[in-house]
Amino acid sequence: MRFSKMCLFTSAAIFGLGVIAGYGPADAQSRTTAPAVPKPFTAQEKNQGAKYHTEILREFGGPMQSPQTAYVVRVGTNIAMQSGLGNAQSDFNVTLLNSSVNNAFALPGGYVYITRQLVALSNDEAEMAGVLGHEVGHTAARHSEKRKNSATLAGLLGMGGSILGAVLGNSGGLLGALGGGLQQYAGPLAQVFTLKYSRTQEEEADDYGIRYLSKAGYDPSAMASMLNSLALQTNVDTQVAGLADNRVPEWASTHPDPARRVARAASRSKNYPASILRNAHAHLAIIDGMLYGDDPAQGVVEGQDFRHPQLKMQFTAPYSFGMQNSSDAVTINGNSGKAIFTGGAFDGNRSSYIAKALKAVSGDSGTIPTGDIRRTTVNDIPAFYTNAVVNTQQGQRVVSVFAYEWAPGMAYHFVTITASNANPFDRMFASMSRLTPVQAATVKPRKLRVVTAGPQDNVASLAARMAYSSLQTERFRALNGLSSNATIRAGQKLKIVTY
Repeated sequence: MRFSKMCLFTSAAIFGLGVIAGYGPADAQSRTTAPAVPKPFTAQEKNQGAKYHTEILREFGGPMQSPQTAYVVRVGTNIAMQSGLGNAQSDFNVTLLNSSVNNAFALPGGYVYITRQLVALSNDEAEMAGVLGHEVGHTAARHSEKRKNSATLAGLLGMGGSILGAVLGNSGGLLGALGGGLQQYAGPLAQVFTLKYSRTQEEEADDYGIRYLSKAGYDPSAMASMLNSLALQTNVDTQVAGLADNRVPEWASTHPDPARRVARAASRSKNYPASILRNAHAHLAIIDGMLYGDDPAQGVVEGQDFRHPQLKMQFTAPYSFGMQNSSDAVTINGNSGKAIFTGGAFDGNRSSYIAKALKAVSGDSGTIPTGDIRRTTVNDIPAFYTNAVVNTQQGQRVVSVFAYEWAPGMAYHFVTITASNANPFDRMFASMSRLTPVQAATVKPRKLRVVTAGPQDNVASLAARMAYSSLQTERFRALNGLSSNATIRAGQKLKIVTY
């Protein structure tokens, strides 16, 4: 979270991300014949992709310059060539993003992105290639163009749409729901390309992603195993975010149920020539030592605490509330309320600052009326706040803005929504404080480590080495794609997370 500006952007949650996609109609008969060659990118699409590319880099942590970068680019470019959208590797631009969110997506014109977190979740090269190939498939199918034609900024950011980054629901914006899936922040220009795809588009994507894998010589069943890891990680993220009671059943969702999707991909992969190419050993060797989770340069979530060593700030979320950090915001989610923490330029005009913060959550759908703006001090930090009562489909809700005059020309703020009779965030507002240099120095990054299981090792012993205070076993299983009944064997290479 760098807080370069205030913005809201909808990014899909793991199984609704643009993570896996393809081009052309779904293979209803499970054919293995090659599809028609897709239409090459037009000059307009290339220009469009180039325009959005800069914003994508800004909103998702920027390009990752690491020992893994060249590897990801090589694999991504190779799988992209299987689409027939370009005649040369230079027709594609593959980027490894410095983001702790499990995400991948693509822009028109050959721009393909994957976050370091999703690379880390991949257990072999074939799984990573499947993710990247499906994103190329999205552009081959022109899925984003179809979606963009029916989307408006008001619909995406307004009360009737999804507020990306706002953790406030798949079916409603900040003012529309107190339940729903965890979302991410992002910028309005690029949002169309990272929103969720429809059920049909996701299934088309899976079909053609498997085809891309086969054409590139990989084991086509890698798609199913990658989807299984994503399903396991989704369950972990759901628990961390406090969303266990807000699951949307498959019949009420536009996206395939994870278990159903895994089984479907496994079945479709059997229609392609068998291959065992996974390159697991090389993949694990390359990602060993990779930055995992939050980058301290963007702030770190530790349990209920958020600490930012560069900004020298910290605050504590309410007990049982989940937090998710992204490049421009922190989202806080619980059963009794939701919150966003972000920042922006501050010229001393408190009314204008609050108006901008509220506009960011209401979009073009209307203006949220505000009450009196009050001033206070929190741990020697000048602060100001206001409350507004709004009517939603769930009844009256209170929207609050609590801002801190952090430095000359800069402020940070929470926007919260709660029921009219609840105030779960009062202690969070009061917890904001500055970190001392000594405190800031204690914020450490997490690293991905590849270890070899010994004769006495089991899931419990290796999970105990995970650098987390909660859900160690669940995190370990998700990271390694191990279902609840899976065991490990001596000599097996496995991933753990350490400081």
